[in-house]
Amino acid sequence: MIKKVLEFEFDLIVVGAGSGGLAAAKRAASYGAKVAIIEVNKIGGTCVIRGCVPKKLMVYAAKSKKNMDSSEGYGLKNKGISFESNILLKNVKEEVSRLSYIHRNALNKLNVTIFEGLGRFKTQNELEIICPKTKKILNKISSKKILISVGGKPKKLNIPGEEFAWTSDDIFELDTFPDTILIVGGGYIACEFASIFRNLGTEVTQLIRGQSLLNGFDEDLSSCLEESTAFNGINLISRNQLNSIKRVNGNLESTLCSGDKILTNNILIATGREPNLLPLNLDFLNLKMDGSYLEVDELNRTSNANIFAVGDIINKPNLTPVAIEQGRVFSDNFFNHKKRKVNYEYIPKAVFTIPEISTVGLSEKRAREIYSEENIKIFKCKFTPMSNTFKNDKSKCMLKIVVNKLTDKVLGCHMFGETSSEIIQMVSISLNAGITKKDFDITMALHPTISEEFVTMYS
Repeated sequence: MIKKVLEFEFDLIVVGAGSGGLAAAKRAASYGAKVAIIEVNKIGGTCVIRGCVPKKLMVYAAKSKKNMDSSEGYGLKNKGISFESNILLKNVKEEVSRLSYIHRNALNKLNVTIFEGLGRFKTQNELEIICPKTKKILNKISSKKILISVGGKPKKLNIPGEEFAWTSDDIFELDTFPDTILIVGGGYIACEFASIFRNLGTEVTQLIRGQSLLNGFDEDLSSCLEESTAFNGINLISRNQLNSIKRVNGNLESTLCSGDKILTNNILIATGREPNLLPLNLDFLNLKMDGSYLEVDELNRTSNANIFAVGDIINKPNLTPVAIEQGRVFSDNFFNHKKRKVNYEYIPKAVFTIPEISTVGLSEKRAREIYSEENIKIFKCKFTPMSNTFKNDKSKCMLKIVVNKLTDKVLGCHMFGETSSEIIQMVSISLNAGITKKDFDITMALHPTISEEFVTMYS
């Protein structure tokens, strides 16, 4: 009896055209694979369309406004800079569309077939593409391998009136900024938007459930940000939660668990993100889960041998460069016969507040937990940067090095202050190479700079 060999239309179907999916599709197609990609929104995903890129453009606007407002000491006199939020938002949307087109064009050049619609599993090898408006089936396609890279979505609060509040996705669809806003959350998304809105003239109240901002980051970074946030005029309310929302004369009234009420033009719920898996119809496949994430092995394979996952739907650092590397490693391994793994050590991270935060490696707290209290040594300095000498802004910089005393190895570097993300990117190379504190000490400083403090801190 001759066994029938299944024939598939594609070598790879990628569900989701975000950072990880695009990286995988482009790399696989460059090796000669026949690739299809499915996307229900604009090509580019969270980072390009409603995350890193448009948000960073808003950060640049906020930093520019802040610098102009505080630089009279440098002889730059002005009677106040007006900010037209409609111009910024229009330009941001146009840039996002331009970048989305570039990604689409790159796929076309590699002969990747693009399907516009919602991808939904029919079998383990077959998907149907649904029109999100009419719910009609537009296409059915099949593949030897399927890569899920649909990314995450903003978490919502199960409270009365939640439908009146914005999520981070909604910010990038605005035509103008509000005069007043309540931002709920203390993570990096909440802190970045609080900083953007405040420095562009919006009155901001930030509500956090715990005592401090940015849980999971080094505690010195959190405290530096809180000091700066207070200086910049953000009304920070801690140890409280949002209980309900209702409309009052065109504004939104927030009732807190304490009973206090806050009236603002708008509310932003920024309490985190979660995998956007529900539309995929995965239940019948019985894929193993890691909490709310898909469980994958070191090759990013799910419990189904021909289904893979990358990006914000797996329990690894949910960062754009991580998703891109996961996608490329996947395609290198399965379409070019390489044996690669993703290196998850010493991944640099940044929070683009004003001033910004950056970090790589272990926090002081985590280092002490792993290596014990007596084996950790901390080097730290805090100072007003030269750029603020003649400014009204007296925000300080903070640089910190976490060292294992037994080996002299640097376990973590943390920084609060201007251009810290640019500095930490280079520091992360050093940590990946296994640098010691002595290596820092014998490196010549570049003066006068902020970064020289990393090589001039002595006990």
